[in-house]
Amino acid sequence: MGSESAKQIAKLAIEALEDKKAEDIRVIDISEVSVIADYFVIAGGTNKAQIQALCDNVQEKLGRAGYPEKQTEGYKTANWILLDFGDVIVHIFDKENRLLYDLERIWRDGIQVDMNTLK
Repeated sequence: MGSESAKQIAKLAIEALEDKKAEDIRVIDISEVSVIADYFVIAGGTNKAQIQALCDNVQEKLGRAGYPEKQTEGYKTANWILLDFGDVIVHIFDKENRLLYDLERIWRDGIQVDMNTLK
């Protein structure tokens, strides 16, 4: 299972996403199947403005907690924003790209995490 700091980052990211009404938030523990991160947090937004607001809120909440992101990709187009926090990677999709890339299927060897266990 992911480290305590990774769990804390994932928990804060989920809270930030929930604050801005993200859709269908999922957490996948990939620590046993990949070295790139411990967790993927995947969420959806309904339009460009909401997706960017979700991203902004995650950055702000985690930054305040001392977890600045290492890299952000896709903010301008906002059809798939990737936020890299080291042990946790947050993916925020529009509906079309979430279906297209289907990370839950690609990373099915990871463990779907009940978000309540992180809270």
